[in-house]
Amino acid sequence: MSEQRIAVVTGASSGIGEATARRLSKDGWHVVLVARRRERLERLAAELGSATAVAVDLTDPAAPAAVGERCRELGALHLLVNNAGASWRAAFGDPERGGAANVERTLALNFLAVVRLTEALLPLLRTSAPSAIVNVSSVAGRIALARQGAYAASKHALIGWSDALRAEERRHGVHVGVVLPGFIATEGFPHRGLRRNPLTRWIVSKPDRVASAIVAAGPGRRAERYVPRPYALVPALRLLAPPLWRALTARMSM
Repeated sequence: MSEQRIAVVTGASSGIGEATARRLSKDGWHVVLVARRRERLERLAAELGSATAVAVDLTDPAAPAAVGERCRELGALHLLVNNAGASWRAAFGDPERGGAANVERTLALNFLAVVRLTEALLPLLRTSAPSAIVNVSSVAGRIALARQGAYAASKHALIGWSDALRAEERRHGVHVGVVLPGFIATEGFPHRGLRRNPLTRWIVSKPDRVASAIVAAGPGRRAERYVPRPYALVPALRLLAPPLWRALTARMSM
C-alpha cells in the first residue's frame, strides 16, 4: 500500500471534500476520508474502492491521533487536504448568535482543528516527501463583510499560518498551498438566492472546480488558487482602492 499515493481529505462526506476525494481517487490515489458522518463516509469509501473512512469530529482532541494512526497503517502520506469548515453568520453584537462564543466555535473548527491535525500528520508528510498540504480557506480570508466576522477571522488566520508554514517546510520537501473559493454551491453553503437570480447566478461555482484547484495547489505545488479565478480581483480592489471598497461593503451591509 505504501507505494500508492496516500491523501487525507477532511470534510469528505459532502461538497468540496467529496468532490476532491472523487477527483483524487480517479487520479489513482488512496484517499483517507475524514468527517463526522460515518454512513456517508463508508458509502463513499465503498464506491471509490481504494479509500478508507475515518469518522471523527475534528474539534475532538483525540481526532488527530485517530487519523494519524490510520495513515501510519497505510505507511505514508503524500497529501493533506484541510477542507472541513463551517460558518455561523451573525453580527458580533448579536446577543443570541454572535459575540465571543461564535468567534471561538468558528476558530475551533476552521483554524485550530486544522493546526492540530497538521501537527499530528506533519512527521509522516516529511518522511513521505515530496508531499503537500492544501488548506482550503476562502475569499473571506482576504476580505470581510458584515455578519461574517467570525468566519473571516478564521480564514484570515488560516492564510497567515499557511504562508508561514510554507516557508518553514520547504526545506523538508513539504509544499503548502492555499485555495480560496468564492461562492460555491454546497450542502452547507447552497447560495440559493444567488443561483435563482440570473444576474448573480454566474458568480456561484461548483465543488468540482475547487477540487481541480486543490490538485493544482497540492500535487501541482501552486502557492495559491482562487475559485473561480476572477475572484482574485476582489482583494485586489480592496488593496488598490480602499475608499471604494469601504463604500461597497457599507452598502452591502445595509
